[in-house]
Amino acid sequence: MSIPALAAGWFLPFVLPICFYVAFTDLRDMLIKNHAVITLALVFVVVGLFVLPPWSTEWTTGWVGPFTITLPPYVWQLLHIVVVLILGIFFNAAGLMGAGDAKFLAAASAFIWPGDYMTATMILVSTTLAAFVTHRLARNTALRTIAPDWESWNRPKQFPMGFSLGGGLAIYLMLGTVYGS
Repeated sequence: MSIPALAAGWFLPFVLPICFYVAFTDLRDMLIKNHAVITLALVFVVVGLFVLPPWSTEWTTGWVGPFTITLPPYVWQLLHIVVVLILGIFFNAAGLMGAGDAKFLAAASAFIWPGDYMTATMILVSTTLAAFVTHRLARNTALRTIAPDWESWNRPKQFPMGFSLGGGLAIYLMLGTVYGS
């Protein structure tokens, strides 16, 4: 994995509770709360400043359209938020995803290293499939009585993506602590 193991290790204890909270609130309310998304982004901004200090890391070259730009990795990772948020707004406007899902993806994108895009995609696909099957089984069995008032049980055509998005980010960072560069 391209993510530095040290960075993943520092991010994980701050991100893990946010991921659990996002999964829980999306299951319960079918809503990813803005304060959770803002907190996730702030974790990268604050912790990332110490883990990937822009003044002491080697700058990397990348392309923004036809322009070649050299920036510190910390700034490149922050740019992910802007790009994914713009894409998420379009997907939300097209009815393909919820606004909370788009905002969470944007905040979470700062934690995903460019060399790990395929790995992160596979983790997200796997967690989405597992979460969907788990949610549908729980909704249609006696397990539903554990939390009978959850909104996600009552929306048969919708799925709480925060359940898989939070899990996917947590798994990515956990794997990054073990297999990171």
